[in-house]
Amino acid sequence: MEIKPQAAVIPKETDQLEQGKYGPIFPKTPACYGFTIVAKVKPGRADAIRQYGYRLAEALESDPYLLAPLKLHYLRWVLFEDDTRFMYQGIFDTDFDKYTEDAVALFSKAGVSTAFENLEGFPEDWKTNPEGFVRFVREHHCPSFIEYGEYPYVTADEIKKALRIKSALSEMLDQLQ
Repeated sequence: MEIKPQAAVIPKETDQLEQGKYGPIFPKTPACYGFTIVAKVKPGRADAIRQYGYRLAEALESDPYLLAPLKLHYLRWVLFEDDTRFMYQGIFDTDFDKYTEDAVALFSKAGVSTAFENLEGFPEDWKTNPEGFVRFVREHHCPSFIEYGEYPYVTADEIKKALRIKSALSEMLDQLQ
């Protein structure tokens, strides 16, 4: 089986895309699904965002599977322009609607907040108003126009399975020596 890298161009106009519950469903690309949000930070709240990042990292040390329902590959958070703007990038295996609904449900169930509370225009009632959460994300989404995958269309679960098989095979070969 050859794994051939691929790229996909994402259309600028979304009128022809399938419509989901909250708007257009961007196509799955070789990099799976994802979105990038760019928003203004509430004045003086950049340190709160950084602290939230530390708390999230600590929570993941306690429970490495905390974010598992989101089917994430990667997250990247960036504060820029003298900490006045925030960028969130997420790559995941589900479509946009499911990801955002799962995120609201996960954080609500866990009783935790989101770093987004420190962003201008983020709805204060997001835990009971998933539509408001999604609207904020859609309004601040900066769609990519091309996405590339070195191992295209592979899910996080498939990658983890392949790594488990590799480890088991390695262990078996070590025992044969």
